[in-house]
Amino acid sequence: MVLETLNPMHYNISSLVPDTMPVATVPILILMCFLFLIWNHEETSSIPGPGYCMGIGPLLSHGRFLWMGVGNACNYYNRTYGEFVRVWISGEETFIISK
Repeated sequence: MVLETLNPMHYNISSLVPDTMPVATVPILILMCFLFLIWNHEETSSIPGPGYCMGIGPLLSHGRFLWMGVGNACNYYNRTYGEFVRVWISGEETFIISK
């Protein structure tokens, strides 16, 4: 009898976790998502160009310059966004001005 009560497999582990645990985690997860969105929010610029989108925009922009070359990438962005475009090259905001 004593060995049976000391056996850890005898107890149901779900009975040790309170029922309020899932209810408390939902607001915490929502708060964490909200703080993450605020932390990654960047003011939108009046200058056209690819969006920032949590750092994905600069990676895509830089990748396009590496893949296509400077001349072809500039032509692509000018056709897509106009003659004054904001892009990122090597993580720095760069403006392309052409006519």
